Amino acid sequence: MTVHQSVLELIGRTPMVRAQRLDTGLCELFLKLESANPGGSIKDRIGLSMIEGAEKDGRIRPGDLLVEGTAGNTGLGLALVAQQKGYRLLLVVPDKMSREKIFNLKAMGAEVVLTRSDVAKGHPEYYQDMAERIARETPGAYFINQFGNPDNPAAHIATTGPEILEQMDGKVDAIVVGCGSSGTLSGLSKYFAEHSPQTELILADPVGSILTQYINEGTLSTKSASWMVEGIGEDFLPPISDFTRVRKAYAIPDKESFLTARELLAKEGILGGSSTGTLVAAALKYCGEQTSAKRVVTLVCDTGNKYLSKMYNDYWMLDNGFIEREQHGDLRDLLLRPFAQRDTVVIGPNELLITAYTRMKLYDVSQLPVMDGRKLVGIVDESDVLMHVHADEARFRDPVSSAMMRNLQMLEVGQPIEALLPVFERGHVAIVVDGEQFLGLITRIDLLNYLRRKVN
Repeated sequence: MTVHQSVLELIGRTPMVRAQRLDTGLCELFLKLESANPGGSIKDRIGLSMIEGAEKDGRIRPGDLLVEGTAGNTGLGLALVAQQKGYRLLLVVPDKMSREKIFNLKAMGAEVVLTRSDVAKGHPEYYQDMAERIARETPGAYFINQFGNPDNPAAHIATTGPEILEQMDGKVDAIVVGCGSSGTLSGLSKYFAEHSPQTELILADPVGSILTQYINEGTLSTKSASWMVEGIGEDFLPPISDFTRVRKAYAIPDKESFLTARELLAKEGILGGSSTGTLVAAALKYCGEQTSAKRVVTLVCDTGNKYLSKMYNDYWMLDNGFIEREQHGDLRDLLLRPFAQRDTVVIGPNELLITAYTRMKLYDVSQLPVMDGRKLVGIVDESDVLMHVHADEARFRDPVSSAMMRNLQMLEVGQPIEALLPVFERGHVAIVVDGEQFLGLITRIDLLNYLRRKVN
């Protein structure tokens, strides 16, 4: 066992695992766990390569400001390397990036600038264009430019490709990859063209990206749509991209990506991120179409620890219509946290207000039903707690019953959705009951989510 002098020495040499329980048809599917890199993703490789490449060329030196636009894990890889090598780092990220990634970036010392995720390249608020402009207008700043930096694919020519071929004993029939900056795809394409030219390259792409049409039809659309998977898919062809050896592309919807990632965890014990779900879903489609046995490799691009508040959160998945509950045709369809399923966060009348406050913070809710057994006896919300304790903080030790609202107006489950509006106009949350039985609460955002799902 070796003692390493820096976490940077742990980048690369990631393990390979053969899938055992996924339906791979006649094929064997192998998963290269890039999530095992110290920064948690395959982008550690290019973070190290691009910074060390700039160092070797004399373009940067410790203490300089590095600037980059990133929609995924490149920022985390750069932050890890910049931290260890003594650089300042400013990252422009679109606002669809998970909170875990942003917290991670800031904890490592990076400055994070959020921008819009609903605009395309060429718009001044597009994350790459904004990063380039900030670097250009900041004296002494260096723009890393992952989309046009040859040290990006070079990382995969030098490390990822050789590792795959060695781990697979030189026998790889197909590799399924995604494309963000295109470094992974272009680097592996060049490496395997020389060392294993019979290996097919397959692209996994989110629905909404222009790349599937470009690969499968040879035409380049000028229009893209939005998608929620992070880190892959594009609305333009990256300057360093090389698609000449890509045989086929699969467009995977967000829902299928997220559900496949959850299936990967449930069946194989592998906690992968959202783009991992896209890659594995495409790999399974490819495997299912084969009429002879093949050895197929794909990547677990990053760890799912960065998506616990999103695709591994049942409530987020329900909010976005990616998982479904039984539909009843009444107000129960709007309940995000049904009491009957023990999903409603509740408090007892004799518990302390400090407990109610802590529970609201923990579960990110603004109000709690006050339950005496299975009987609803009140509601306590943030304003109730505030008005009770603002003059005397010691009153946090008072029981919930001392501050809760007892005069409750309830909606029968069979009432129309329109009955919610007067409740919301009064500034209240809707309390839904079926006779004497409490069913749950409906908030304004629950109604908005329900209406949005109907549009989709």
